[in-house]
Amino acid sequence: MRLYLTIIFVAMGIISAVNITAEAAVWYYVIIAVVWCTALQFALDGLIAIIINKMPDKWFAIDIKLYSVSETERHFYKKLNVRGWKDKVWELGGLGGFSKKELKEPNDPKYIEKFIIECNKGVLTHVLSCPIGFLAMLTLPDICSVTIAFPVAIVNLFLNVLPTIVLRYNTPLLHSVLTRLMRIKPKK
Repeated sequence: MRLYLTIIFVAMGIISAVNITAEAAVWYYVIIAVVWCTALQFALDGLIAIIINKMPDKWFAIDIKLYSVSETERHFYKKLNVRGWKDKVWELGGLGGFSKKELKEPNDPKYIEKFIIECNKGVLTHVLSCPIGFLAMLTLPDICSVTIAFPVAIVNLFLNVLPTIVLRYNTPLLHSVLTRLMRIKPKK
């Protein structure tokens, strides 16, 4: 969480400083616009998360091909060394009722299946949050939509791509655990 907040506040500072220095607008407008765009990102991301959390679990079931991870993608995540940095990514699933920070019941097939469903919900949430963040550009006039809202949206995009990668990295591992558990203890 500290890393994410640091990235957000440093980005806000840099975006503000560049816009004030370039005289894109008066200094207080720049600061208000940066805070506004950042708050709007949080609100839009939160709204998407709430909407997706209300959707039926069957839309995110473990066998839906849309959420499957290819071997090429898995290889890419290994090259990115996701395992080495994934624990530094902010996990807010607990706010929606299911934390994905750790496996609490690693020997329960129903729990693992629910974990995969929640990962799939998280992927959709973060994927939709990436382009939605650019809507903030519509709220600022003139050059500020490009010099303030666009960079804030880029930071939001980056901060949504990271958890998407982590969720996609973890999903095949969870499928392996579920397959192993189903061989040992078939679903009732």
